[in-house]
Amino acid sequence: MKKSRLFWVFMLVIMVLVLTSLPAFAGEEAAETVDFGVLSLLPPLLAIALAFVTKQVLLSLFLGVFVGATMMAGWNPFFGFLRTLDQYILGSAADSWNAGILIFTLSIGGMIGVVGKMGGTKAIAEALARKAKNAKSAQLATMLLGVLIFFDDYANTLIVGPTMRPLTDKMNISREKLSYIVDSTAAPVAGLALIGTWIGYEIGLIKDAYGAIGMDINAYWLFVQTIPFRFYSILALVMVFLVAYMGRDFGSMYKAEVRARKEGKVLADGAKPMASKELTDMEIPEGTVLKVSNAVVPILTLIVVAFAGMWYNGGGPELPFTFAGVREAFGNADASVVLIWAAITAGLVAIIMAVSQKIVSLGDAFDAWVDGAKSLVITAMILTLAWSLGSVTGDVGAADFLVGVVTEALPGALLPLLVFLISCVIAFATGTSWGTMAIVMPLAVPLANAYTAVLILPTIGAVLTGSIFGDHCSPISDTTIMSSMASAADHIDHVKTQIPYSVTVAIVAAIFGFIPAGLGINPLISLVLGAVVLWAVLKFAGKSVAEEDIKAKA
Repeated sequence: MKKSRLFWVFMLVIMVLVLTSLPAFAGEEAAETVDFGVLSLLPPLLAIALAFVTKQVLLSLFLGVFVGATMMAGWNPFFGFLRTLDQYILGSAADSWNAGILIFTLSIGGMIGVVGKMGGTKAIAEALARKAKNAKSAQLATMLLGVLIFFDDYANTLIVGPTMRPLTDKMNISREKLSYIVDSTAAPVAGLALIGTWIGYEIGLIKDAYGAIGMDINAYWLFVQTIPFRFYSILALVMVFLVAYMGRDFGSMYKAEVRARKEGKVLADGAKPMASKELTDMEIPEGTVLKVSNAVVPILTLIVVAFAGMWYNGGGPELPFTFAGVREAFGNADASVVLIWAAITAGLVAIIMAVSQKIVSLGDAFDAWVDGAKSLVITAMILTLAWSLGSVTGDVGAADFLVGVVTEALPGALLPLLVFLISCVIAFATGTSWGTMAIVMPLAVPLANAYTAVLILPTIGAVLTGSIFGDHCSPISDTTIMSSMASAADHIDHVKTQIPYSVTVAIVAAIFGFIPAGLGINPLISLVLGAVVLWAVLKFAGKSVAEEDIKAKA
């Protein structure tokens, strides 16, 4: 009965939209620049709210894009629907960078499918299980792998999640916790890396912002100097380590961990993990000898080809083979193209290994590759809609509105704090760290320069790390979505359990990091103090999730 009622309500809404749009068939007026004011926040807020309420991520993202496109079409729902499909969804998928990431995502899914078919993932899990005797060591091992794959956040999530999932499942660690660790070692690590796919973009923004005010600076050296001021990114990593090492959690994450330890349920009842059965339930042929090398070799191939590809694609052969030359090459490289090279090559290596060892036939190997790719189709759809929402959010002026509201009065000492908060809000609302950096950096650098040189480093650091807050925990962020997928976690459950930790770190970074930084206090002091505060939060607000403690409490 309830389903029937929902169906008719849906049909009624569609009919109303069609009827109200009939006059629009007379012609579409050219869109003009409109100041939507506070209404500019409607598309992202609607998408976020609906995602939490309905747990239907695809529908929520689509409606957010539709509302924004309708606003841009003069509030005409008919043309809003058309622009949703052609201008935003098709436009996002057609973008060369986005298309590259989609192909990479499907390709690495294919590689993971073949590795799983060979038993490579299971072999790694069993090998690590012999070393990782409990949930604590398993979580620390997952974090370590996440930090080691520092060069790209997408590659990080798609390698760490599937590789460590069998081990964390065996140790009764919730998928919510796994996706949190994966997410927390993706963008926060990639944004700090001295060589990787992020640094060229970040350095370019810094250089352009200074160029706009007529200053020529060494952007790379300035980037390095801002690293101690990336309070959120650094403390997010500290938080992951403390959570794993202390074995304590709070909020909804605690409930998820108790469920996993006590009942052996790594997923909540009714959860919808973002990975299909093609990948999570991959059957290994009977009699297959489990070898760690069947996972390590394809993954190492992925990493080596990615590194070599970054150097080559960025003009490395024409540059001196020095640290500065390699750094410049990585900064110039088109990561979306290189990641395709790496994923396809690694997939071919996995297929060759599977066939040469007579684990499967050539046809079965390609079937495994296709099954792995199929498991990420839903992720590709969500990524496309997330990019579409980010595009329409920029068009309606949500970020400009937020910047204008918050920056009307700027006490000098509070500039780093306010820039950090602005970056956090914009990144969470739009789901894009790079987009937030592009919006806020040109505003923040002239403001800091107008006050005093003391504020420049913490202010730039505030932009770069505040932008990562949204990438880390926004439900419409591509990295957050990919972390859910790679961990086979329910996306909304991942977001709900991670947000309390992310917000806690953001508050600590704001109070004990950016406020003192605005007063000229050494950032190392702030980092130590922030780490102590996070330890205290887990010590006194957290509860032990060790199996013996849970049983004793029960």
